[in-house]
Parts: sequence; C-alpha cells; structure tokens
Amino acid sequence: MNMKKKRKTSIQSKTLIYLLVFNVVIILLLWICQAWIFDFYYEKEQISNMDNIVSSIKDANETELDNLLQDISYQNEVCILVIDDYGNYNSYNTNMKGCALKNENTKVQELMVNFINADANFKAYQFVNFDKQVAALLYGLKNNNQYTFIYSNLEDISDFTLIIKQQLMYVCFLGIFVAVTISIFLSTKLTDPIAEITKKAKKLGNGDYNVEFKESGIKEIDELAQTLTQAQKEMAKTDELRRDLMANVSHDLKTPLTMIKAYAEMIKDISYKDRKKMNEHLDIIVDETDRLTVLVNDILDLSRMQSNADTLKLEKFNLAEEIKSIINRYQIIKETEQYTFNVEMPEEIWIKADKKKINQVIYNLINNAINYTGDDKLVTIRVTKQKRSYLVEIIDTGKGIKEEEIPYIWDKYYKSDKKHQRNVVSTGLGLSIVKQILELHDFEYGVKSVLKKGSTFYFKIKI
Repeated sequence: MNMKKKRKTSIQSKTLIYLLVFNVVIILLLWICQAWIFDFYYEKEQISNMDNIVSSIKDANETELDNLLQDISYQNEVCILVIDDYGNYNSYNTNMKGCALKNENTKVQELMVNFINADANFKAYQFVNFDKQVAALLYGLKNNNQYTFIYSNLEDISDFTLIIKQQLMYVCFLGIFVAVTISIFLSTKLTDPIAEITKKAKKLGNGDYNVEFKESGIKEIDELAQTLTQAQKEMAKTDELRRDLMANVSHDLKTPLTMIKAYAEMIKDISYKDRKKMNEHLDIIVDETDRLTVLVNDILDLSRMQSNADTLKLEKFNLAEEIKSIINRYQIIKETEQYTFNVEMPEEIWIKADKKKINQVIYNLINNAINYTGDDKLVTIRVTKQKRSYLVEIIDTGKGIKEEEIPYIWDKYYKSDKKHQRNVVSTGLGLSIVKQILELHDFEYGVKSVLKKGSTFYFKIKI
C-alpha cells in the first residue's frame, strides 16, 4: 500500500507563517477588544457621571438647586425634569437633541410613572432601543416632595463607535503589512544561518572536509556550528586514518605475498636441487605466512570488537602464570638479541576476565615495548596489587611519546616513530585491539610517557 508522501516545508516558510499568524492574531484581538469593549466602557463612564450628578443634586440647598440644575444640564449634556406633588414641573435643557423628556415617549412616561408610584428615595433606569443597543440612561431621584428625572442620550455613541472601528480597521491593515515585513525580516535573519549550515553539512556528508561553519551570534545555531566543526575534524581524522589503514594493510599484505611468491618461484626454478637451500626458503615462506595470518586475525578481531559482535567469556584464572607463559614465547629474542625482561609481580594474581583477550592485551603491549624500547633492550612487566584492583604496567626505555600524540596512539596504524624497531611481528593494530578489549571489560587504561626516558602502558583489573 502506497502511503501519501508528506509535503515538506522549509524552515523559513514555517517561521514566516508562524510569525505572521502570531502578529495577525494579536492585531485582530486588539481590534475586537477595542470594538466590543468601547461601548461597555463608555456606558460605564456615563453611569458613573450620572451618579456624580445625582450626588450633587441630593447634596444641594433648595435656594441654589435651580441654578445648579441649569448648570448641570448644559455642562453634562443631559436634560432634567423636576415634578412636585401638585404636578408642577420645571425643565432644564429639554431642547437638547434626542431628549425624551420633552416628548410623550411611551417607554419614558411608563418608567417615570412607575418611579413616582414606587416608594423609593432613589431609582435609576436604563433601557434599550429597537436595535438592541444601549440608547439612553434615565435616572429618577426623589428628594423631599419633588421628583427629579435626569436623561442622558447615548445614541451619538453609535456613530462615534463606527468611526473608531473604521480607524481600527485601517490600523489593522497597516499592522498586518508591518507584521508581514517584520516576519519576513525575522524569518530570514533566523533561518539563513540554518540554511547555510545545512548546505555546508551536505558538502561535509559528501566528503568535502574543507567547509567552514561560521558563527551567527545565535546561541543555539552557534552550538550546532561548533558541534559540526568538531564532527568535521573527527571525520577528517577518520578519513585520514582510513587511508593510512588501507595503505598500511595493502603494504603489509603485499610484502609477505611478494616474498612468498619470490621464494616459491626460487624453489621451483633453483633451490629444489639443494635441499638445505630449499628448507631455508620454505622457512621464510612459513614465516611470511605466519605474518599474514597474524595480520588477518588482527583485522578480523578488531572488526568484530568494533561491531560489538564479540562477547566476553569470563573465567577465574591466575594472571601471573599467563604472563610467565607469554614471556616464554620471547625466549628466542632473549637469546639471539639479548633482550631483558624484568618481571615484578606476586606469585598468584587471581582475576576474573576473558583469559584469551587479556593474554592478547599483554602480548600486544609487550610487542609494543620491544619495538620501541631503548638501546638497553629492557622491558619491564610489573603487577601491583592496589585497594580494589591490580595495576598492570608494561614499561620500555625508549624515546617516549610527545604529549600531543598520546590521544592518537590508540588509533589503527598510528605510529609515533616511523623508525621503530621490528624485532617481532607487528601489524600496527596492536594498541587499537588493546583499547577495544579493555573497553569491552570496562577496565581503566592509559599511558604515561617522558621524552627520552620511555613510556609506561598500564591498565587496571578490578578485583
């Protein structure tokens, strides 16, 4: 069943859309709040104003009431009608546009009659017109033996509100235009560095290690640039090691194969007549075959461990016996080349680990020490019991390793000194295998080195 492919959108487009929607929503909310709340706010203000008028009238003296009502009606744009118990009345500003007190407005008359008939000192009325909008406010005030009605027309607010809404509409259109402009600018400012990093990351993925990830001033993007720069360095280093690996493996395979072919042809054409010479040539073929076997086994072991296909077979064994057995393999170079092995360890060192792999670690470290030790040809193997572990040290007296090279010596085929001695069969993969085995055991390991004095490779076996 074919699933519909999801359409992808660029980060710039998405950022632009999000920012635009955000700005438009904010502007629309502002417009809605202004349009709806304005009527409510205006009405509340008018009610508050009418409350102040009523308070002034209630607190006024009878002698100054007439002048006060006259001033209030014109200053506040309201009309006032005063009726006494005998039906006499006085009106103030009743000619005001929209004043319902001067007309025989059925609704107003009904409210005034209800107020007069009610036994109350103060009552306020508010009514609506046919459009269901607040049109006016009517206040009734009973003071001594007379009734005062105050009418405030609110019809003019509808026109004013319409003007405000139109102005807000223009402001909204202008705001949307500004929002679009700002959104385009911000989206470009934010997404251009990401797009540039993506473009360079693709080049990096295609093998171009010369790309440069520049910082943009944005913290998260700069962190990404720094991470990719670090990845670039690691990939460049890995690629260089890969090329070195291929070159070294090709060389190490080619040399013994050339030797095997040459001596096989020599036996076939010449030395088959001389048994002694033929045996010497056959011995060389066997030695070169052994060297090929070691190289192939090392490559397979390293590949298996790096792919996590290798598992540990833990068992309890005496490490001291294994070290003695390994040193015995070097008896021939002790006799022929006067190498000295100084062994400092207890008689019994009981540990739990993968015996075969730990033997491989010690064997490779001793090989490394033999290849790099000094003119005294001294190699020291020391095992010291600590509080919670055994410290195993393999020490040579060679030229030492530069401090800046120490992190790289565990890499495949890395050699700090190309002119090291080749007294034993070595593939250049020894220390890399050591690293993989010790990390598989979760053992601490490392190297301490002093130039012109030698190096100490060590690892700790947990008790």
